[in-house]
Amino acid sequence: MGARRANFKQADATRALKAAAAAGLKPTGYRVEPGGAIIVMFGEQQARSVNGFDEIYGT
Repeated sequence: MGARRANFKQADATRALKAAAAAGLKPTGYRVEPGGAIIVMFGEQQARSVNGFDEIYGT
């Protein structure tokens, strides 16, 4: 099985972060969804765990 082609390019993420900064926001990072959507994170936002155990016990 061959490697799958990426749905996004690093330049796309860079553009998204630069656009947020140009809008006066302070991005803290980004993540890429499996469908290729780039999510820019701001402030104290933490990446949410998708682990069911964490959701049940609130950790």
